Amino acid sequence: MTAARYFDYAATTPLDPAALEAMLPWLGPQFANASALYESAQTAAAAIEEARERVAAAVGAQAEEIVFTSGGTESIWMAIAGVAIDCTSGTLLTTRIEHESALQACAVWRHLRTDLAPVDAEGIVRVEEVARLIRADTRIVSVMHANNEVGSVQPVGEIARICRRHRVPLHIDAVQTFGVLPIDVRRMEVDLLSVSSHKLYGPQGVGALYIRSGIAWRPAVTGGGQERGRRGGTTNVAGIVGFGSAVSSAMDRVELEARRTTALREALIEQIQLAVPDAILTGPRADRLPGNVHFCIPGVDGAAMVLALDARGIRASAGAACSAGSTDPSHVLLAMGLSPELARCGLRLTLGRGTTETAVREAAIAVASAVAELRPARSSLHAPL
Repeated sequence: MTAARYFDYAATTPLDPAALEAMLPWLGPQFANASALYESAQTAAAAIEEARERVAAAVGAQAEEIVFTSGGTESIWMAIAGVAIDCTSGTLLTTRIEHESALQACAVWRHLRTDLAPVDAEGIVRVEEVARLIRADTRIVSVMHANNEVGSVQPVGEIARICRRHRVPLHIDAVQTFGVLPIDVRRMEVDLLSVSSHKLYGPQGVGALYIRSGIAWRPAVTGGGQERGRRGGTTNVAGIVGFGSAVSSAMDRVELEARRTTALREALIEQIQLAVPDAILTGPRADRLPGNVHFCIPGVDGAAMVLALDARGIRASAGAACSAGSTDPSHVLLAMGLSPELARCGLRLTLGRGTTETAVREAAIAVASAVAELRPARSSLHAPL
């Protein structure tokens, strides 16, 4: 697969060569269980702590506030479950466009009511609705920093201020923004924050959860005492070391890469709009992830579009990678007010380090060609929203 023709960076990213190099010793001669007492095990434990320092520094936290996990889904689950686990009553507050891991984590606690804040037509959480829905018995507010489908960056600062006034802990799902946008948990005034390795050119199967010191939180996964008793299970030394290396690489280039991918994003949006005039850009134009392009193309099924693009050498997505294969319309697009028919017509192209100007032009041409193949000539087209 050619990196330049890969347009699914929101699903996963290629492994950074430096991260792979950092991992290799721990996959071979330096193997050890970091919980053991002998020298090689303690060397592994020291490597984990170095990676913990790197992740902590990248989000403005203390090292002891970082817990390593198996990825973003587990981090999100742990954040919500760790607060809800001891609650016998009350409510949980999240939004209609959250990742399924957050929505399902809330749904598990059936004795706690879950309130869902709506979003506007661009997929931006309505802050006034968060203020209306938060209650004296709200146990946690969970909001994604940026939506994984349409790329809408959320007003987490305003939401944090509401949470502070009501003394309710705030969890932020930063899986899509870690290594892409600046994050400082102190400045943002968040209590819990979930991140993932494989979204910023680290290995798959690793993530982290920031837990502010002093917050009322209890581990849902116990046994073994790893991660200071906050997450049981043998530690993934190689994965964590690779994660730490990838974090350092991402932080060194975050601003430059954001400017570069934003320029490419705008070029791709304009070229697709020119080639497919009735394609509907979903999500905001300004408050958007640098590398996110999402369209709904009337009359073209999203899954069919992905396969047609794949046949042309372009790797893209119809929406969230975790829901690939589902015939249900996107819950994100439905929450934004699109019809079920149009919500099945999503196309997400996400850009990253390997994306070039040439690749953008090729992708736009491929989109136009695929639309022509999949959609017969029509006497009338849906007007853009």
